[in-house]
Amino acid sequence: MAATGYDPFRRGRFAAGARTVEVPDPARGRAYTCEIWYPADPGRPGPHGQPAGLEGDRDAVPVPGQHPLIVYSHHSGGHRRKATFLGRHLASHGYVVAAPDHTEVVAADLAPGDGATGAERAAWVETVVTSRVPDVRLVLDYLLAGGAAGSGPGGGATGIGLDGDRVGLAGHSLGGWTVLAVPDSEPRVRAVVAMGPGGSSRPVPGVLRLSLDFAWQREVPVLYLAAENDVPIPLDGVAELFGRTPEPKRMFVLERADHQHFVDDVEEEHEALRALPLPGDAAWMTAAMRPASELCPGEQAHAFTRGLALAHFDAALRQQAAAEQFLASGAEAALAAHGVAAFAYPPTATAPARDTAIR
Repeated sequence: MAATGYDPFRRGRFAAGARTVEVPDPARGRAYTCEIWYPADPGRPGPHGQPAGLEGDRDAVPVPGQHPLIVYSHHSGGHRRKATFLGRHLASHGYVVAAPDHTEVVAADLAPGDGATGAERAAWVETVVTSRVPDVRLVLDYLLAGGAAGSGPGGGATGIGLDGDRVGLAGHSLGGWTVLAVPDSEPRVRAVVAMGPGGSSRPVPGVLRLSLDFAWQREVPVLYLAAENDVPIPLDGVAELFGRTPEPKRMFVLERADHQHFVDDVEEEHEALRALPLPGDAAWMTAAMRPASELCPGEQAHAFTRGLALAHFDAALRQQAAAEQFLASGAEAALAAHGVAAFAYPPTATAPARDTAIR
């Protein structure tokens, strides 16, 4: 906890409500399933009377008022419920988090089969990548126009009020690239958290080559969260993106962590990926990944992500001076107090000596 008493690691004062909505897209002829976590009255459970579980209190009564909106973008091969730990944490602190299934999930039946040619597979990958930014903008349009979540005092159909002037994005891997690409064309975005994002000019074999222009016409505070031992998205690639990103920006690195440390069920997801026979140029990755037993525990990774992401959004969207001070000078000590080994990048002149070479 910082000297100010600001503590982004603790659970917030609200319950975390959860519901699932369908976001229609007439232009593409499909609907996008979206999970929404929101601040709920802890004394007024929803009609199902379910206690808080992995996904949150289903259909609990929302807290009145207009709340900042965060859209979460999942990684390639993921889905909308891959980071429930983060959605619930932000919701308990008064944020509404909307996590859609992206096009590759919604239109999975259009993916090429086993007998597809290389050109057909390349065309599908192009469809997946080029759909990412429109997917996020679709969700923003629907929610902020008074759709399922609504933006007025009554919050539309479900009574969850949103503040269209306080919009942030968070994403992991391909989702991290997505949230860095969206601000090029989306002026409503006011803050970004990118976790192990793709987009480096030097991707490792088997990882998509993606580009980022950072052609933003305004100031968008960005927080990068990187894993020290990330095999698919190495630390040097994230550092390159960080160097190209317009100010203001910050970056923190979780020690002894790999790519799956930003999702639910870290150990299970990590070992499942290690056991997966990856195709083609990606086949080398599994042998390069260290066993989960040699890496930091998932709960430490979740604390790292929850605390720093919340502090960033509090500072950027709520202009909380205590959150800004925490990120500027108190985060590393607070992480250490929670048993989390992490450091700010680039390290400050007063930081303890460590090998921070980006390889």
